[in-house]
Amino acid sequence: MIERTSGYDNKAMWEYCETLKNVVTQTKEVKSGRGKAVEIRKVLKYNTDMQTIANIIDSATHYRELYESEEKGEIVLRDYQVDIVNRGYTIISTYRFLYLAMEVRTGKTLTSLAIAKLCGVENVLFITKKKAISSIEADYTALNTNYHLRVINYESLHLVMNDKKWDIVICDEAHCMGAFPKPSGRAELVSQVVRVYKPMVILLSGTPTPESYSQMYHQVCFLPTNPFREFRNFYRFSDVHVDVKQKKINGLFIKDYSHGRDSILKLMEPYTINYTQAEAGFNSETTEEVLEVEMSELTYKIIKKLKKDLVVEGKENIILADTPVKLMMKVHQLCSGTIKFENGDSMIIDLSKAEFIKKRFKGCKIGIFYKFKEELNALCQVFGEENLTTELSVFEDTDKSIALQIVSGREGISLKQAKYLVYYNIDFSATSYWQSKDRMTTKERLENQIYWIFSKGGIEYDIYKAVTKKKDYTLKHFEKTLIL
Repeated sequence: MIERTSGYDNKAMWEYCETLKNVVTQTKEVKSGRGKAVEIRKVLKYNTDMQTIANIIDSATHYRELYESEEKGEIVLRDYQVDIVNRGYTIISTYRFLYLAMEVRTGKTLTSLAIAKLCGVENVLFITKKKAISSIEADYTALNTNYHLRVINYESLHLVMNDKKWDIVICDEAHCMGAFPKPSGRAELVSQVVRVYKPMVILLSGTPTPESYSQMYHQVCFLPTNPFREFRNFYRFSDVHVDVKQKKINGLFIKDYSHGRDSILKLMEPYTINYTQAEAGFNSETTEEVLEVEMSELTYKIIKKLKKDLVVEGKENIILADTPVKLMMKVHQLCSGTIKFENGDSMIIDLSKAEFIKKRFKGCKIGIFYKFKEELNALCQVFGEENLTTELSVFEDTDKSIALQIVSGREGISLKQAKYLVYYNIDFSATSYWQSKDRMTTKERLENQIYWIFSKGGIEYDIYKAVTKKKDYTLKHFEKTLIL
């Protein structure tokens, strides 16, 4: 296939290839023999080998079909997606499973649906997060496939256990099945579907192992041809592929299985296609900036007393931090102006962050990520319904800003209409960090500006440092030394 020339759209590439085709297929007449036995035959005018001619003809057909699809309003795969579809089809045909480790915004969903189309199957089950369902269904409709698709979230997977015979199961954000040493509920539900229907499986993730290579095991262990099938469980797997260490928690030593070895990724290579934003032609630069907010005097007093006494008693409720983990969690909440009491009730105690965000980004359409539910209430209280929504469709159709919970909003959606991303708080998860901050990225956008709103002297800085240190587990998947 002739690679696309920079700046050429599908129509221009089609016309270019047609010109080449017209040149290399030109013929001339050649006489052979003498007298009445003379023969006149046509031969190629230029000495071009047949393979090159075939490539030119195929390229002309390829770009013509892409152009015609555009004219009909059908969705058109990018050239790199077409290549991944063909490579992916070969892998899934051989091993019956495929891992698409494609960085966020490179089109994992569309690519996987196109692979399923190429497989010629009848029924496809797509498992994802609830907020991503509508966009996946839209891609399916636009792709004009010939199979039936059911899109469902992981939590509802039990509803389709006896629904149809699923020929292909696509697991979006597959890293969410990566808990260890015990499998997560999601991994167990997906494994049941695989055991019952024996489908081909496509796993999708932009961050396959965000915190440890050990997270790969439970994503693939239920697949019959997985590279770790010789191990009956995670513990036997860890005997070979994990540097098991000891760590002390609350005075007790427990085994730490988080130090997975590079051999895990090496064994996954035959089943995996890695693709980066840079390879896809994304040139956007993401800039992160921390903005400090002075919280109220009351907030600092509560935090100080809680650290000293491990308990703060009010007239009706109690804040209890009787373990190091609970203390960290309560301080985390307080640093953004909210608190959850011991009886389960919660409340807003400080609107400083919400008021700062409204004032600083006045007149801008922004995406806001929050962590705790009372933070959303604080934002709604300050911004008002006329300026803020939690629905993606409303955000896309109006001038309102949007507020999303970090975990539910970090995957499968686009916030490309936002001028800035603003984090009301920060999550402990490396997955949340890497995926949520790419929600604005598009191939055409050159700059992404992200703002972290941290309380002055708060715990958020420490969490930020801890989360960013985990980046190597994600970046390693996209190093060329692993995939060449």
